[in-house]
Amino acid sequence: MEDPETITRAIANNVRAQRSHRGLTLDALAARSGVSRGMLVQVEQGRTNPSVSTLTRIASALGVTVARLVEVSDVPMVRVVDKSDVVTFDQGGVQAKLLVGADSPMILELWDWRLGPGQHHDGDAHPPGTREMLTVLEGELTLSVHGRSHVIGAESAVLFTADRPHRYANAGERELRLVMVVAEPREAPDQ
Repeated sequence: MEDPETITRAIANNVRAQRSHRGLTLDALAARSGVSRGMLVQVEQGRTNPSVSTLTRIASALGVTVARLVEVSDVPMVRVVDKSDVVTFDQGGVQAKLLVGADSPMILELWDWRLGPGQHHDGDAHPPGTREMLTVLEGELTLSVHGRSHVIGAESAVLFTADRPHRYANAGERELRLVMVVAEPREAPDQ
């Protein structure tokens, strides 16, 4: 498993490289992502360990996956990700593991989430055309999308359009574990 400093350096290098490759200024990326210029400076200088939400907003604004931003090395033709190389985000009673991701020909991410009893995670709206599908392995998920809540029990699955804010919540008394795939088009679909 990579140490946190290595991942922080990788994020700094990858964000800076992706921004530069697109010819974006810090101000332009801040406007696109909704992340402050000051935070972007801290990220690019490796002075902070950004939250999943911040990384998601930056990745969406750059048109890449979160996996691309936390990637420590180049991706070969076949990529086997050992459990020691999985990137983990831990925010109190919510733990998310980015198991693997890709950004060509479409942006794909495979996540393993655990939420303690009473915990929730608010997901930001993804770009138009983004879909999420997930299956609950243990516990019960309350998924809220566009003002409606849906309860998904163990061994059940759900597919939804994720281009609006959404919430994953564990209203139960035991840990909730789910596996999620995020599929985001490289370009916004025609309206």
